[in-house]
Amino acid sequence: MSGAGWSRRRFAGLLAGAATAAALPSAAGCGGSPGGTSAAPSPARSAPGASAGSAGRQRDAAGPRPLYLGTYTSGEGGGTGIGLAEYDPGTGRITGRGVLTGVDDPSYLAVHPDGHTLYAVSEREAGAVTAVRLSDREILGNRSTGGAAPCHLSVHPSGRWLFSASYGSGSVAVHPVDASGALGERTDLVTHSAPPPGPGQDGPHAHQIVTAPDGGHVLAVDLGTDTVYSYRLDEASGTLTEVARAGTRPGAGPRHLTFHPAGRHAYLANEVDDTVAVCAYDPGAGHLTVGEPQSTGTGSGTSYPAQILVTPDGSHAFLANRGHNSLTRYAVEAEGARLRLLDTVPVGGDFPRQIAFSPDGLLFAANQKSGTVSVFHVSQDGGLRPAGEPFASPVAVCALPL
Repeated sequence: MSGAGWSRRRFAGLLAGAATAAALPSAAGCGGSPGGTSAAPSPARSAPGASAGSAGRQRDAAGPRPLYLGTYTSGEGGGTGIGLAEYDPGTGRITGRGVLTGVDDPSYLAVHPDGHTLYAVSEREAGAVTAVRLSDREILGNRSTGGAAPCHLSVHPSGRWLFSASYGSGSVAVHPVDASGALGERTDLVTHSAPPPGPGQDGPHAHQIVTAPDGGHVLAVDLGTDTVYSYRLDEASGTLTEVARAGTRPGAGPRHLTFHPAGRHAYLANEVDDTVAVCAYDPGAGHLTVGEPQSTGTGSGTSYPAQILVTPDGSHAFLANRGHNSLTRYAVEAEGARLRLLDTVPVGGDFPRQIAFSPDGLLFAANQKSGTVSVFHVSQDGGLRPAGEPFASPVAVCALPL
């Protein structure tokens, strides 16, 4: 399918049923004028690595913390840019602080390890990535990803390289990051040309790219080819060399991967067949071995796993389920080698596309179709307790607490 055809189909699917979000005022999710940036959150003060999906219980709460919200700007009921907000680390209450305009379809966000620069994809046919300086919210420019519809990005732990995954073209890209946090011209672009697409797929669909805990390998998850690709990163040139491939069962549709803190195991959310899998990881070779599919606990109804997280102490994992509109809780056992299904907890919204931990131990869920962000307190035993009412944010597809 052509990129244009894919784009129409994807937007039709993601916006179907979003009547609740469409009914919201354009500024309902940000607490201010759609184009305004006044009273924005204070710049991030987090320690290196304290970002979505890797944080939790790392420091004591000290006043309101910044929260950035991703959306689609080109769809009905969508936002007008990156949502600016603050959250109370003690209560989880979110307060809107405006919108940063000038970034189209910022559907996924990431922060530099030093906490000074925010990065956003532009999930459009001509995909791009944008850098924003957080101290004054100045846009430092954008760069082409060389692919269609980038839907995920991440920063290498060194802070010197930005990786992006483009769903529409099934490609991954690398951009250098300079001392100011700005992005340079692309240093590499890899398109997943093999193996052939899985059942029901029209081509490769790169959905995530993330650095392994060893720092030298980068893994790309491709839903279209049912494959996780392992690359060795040349930190001098910013180029990727494929070293291994790990296939799922045909038609699994892998979407997102997260590592256990010990670095020897990872957990893979399979979007299409509604399963998760425990994976063994060899840090020396960068090789991933995908285990048997396991239940998400969502029953026989239609549901699509979105993102999986593991707590910093490695004791529990949480999975966002779109359709079932829940968070699955797992106990992590055998030093990361086993997931034990505990139960599912209602997410309090419709179609939770993305989840993230805050550095203060809260869990945030961006609910796309209801246009809300839910917040949960996470207990030491893996319990989830809602932190008040969900916060309204148009077509909420990413929540990044710092």
